[in-house]
Amino acid sequence: MSRVLYELCGIEEGLRFSPFCWRVRYALAHKGLEVETRPWRFTEKEVLAFADHDRVPVLVDGDEVVTDSYAILRYLDRTYPDNPLLGDGLAEARGRFFKHYAERALAPAMLRTIIMDLFNAVHPDDRDYFRETREKRFGRTLEEFHSPAKGLAQLDAALDPLRGSLSEDDYLDGDAPAAADYLVFGNFMWARCVSSADLVSNADPVYAWLERMLDQHDGLGRSAMRVTDIQGAYR
Repeated sequence: MSRVLYELCGIEEGLRFSPFCWRVRYALAHKGLEVETRPWRFTEKEVLAFADHDRVPVLVDGDEVVTDSYAILRYLDRTYPDNPLLGDGLAEARGRFFKHYAERALAPAMLRTIIMDLFNAVHPDDRDYFRETREKRFGRTLEEFHSPAKGLAQLDAALDPLRGSLSEDDYLDGDAPAAADYLVFGNFMWARCVSSADLVSNADPVYAWLERMLDQHDGLGRSAMRVTDIQGAYR
């Protein structure tokens, strides 16, 4: 197979938790495209030298090398136009909104809630790198940044736009999922894979959407390895 996706892995190779990689996994499944996935760790920069890039996802599709999750979604629409993900014009601009919403509103709130679970899910060889880079970004230690109460309150407020949309449609893209759903859902897969924290009440319309998303593409998300599946890993 000529199509290869490099994905971030954790304490076991099967633990794939990057929200950006999950966007691409769902996008490939949406297109009906098979892919070989290869595990990659934070400190394995040399592995991606061929792509002139230092983070995942990286998609190799024959002679094409594409980096950045959103760029990969756009590439898939250009190269494989059936079953569009983003569409053109206004539809593609709408996709960019959900990209920024997921990264700037949802991710920070989730991170405050799950940061220590995430740290424990990272491969031991990557933990010094993870701690150093994240503490530099936060301007404080991981332990000081960790605040589930604040994170959950922040997340609850950030989810209001989703609640409004999902009270009218089953998916953010309407009757069936597409790029908007995958761009947002990637963050929830990130949290699901590394933590057992309950981020959303089961009475919330967002919860019902999450359940539908987990079952999409033959249960792609539901069958994914979680840190809680690894004996002795979760504490």
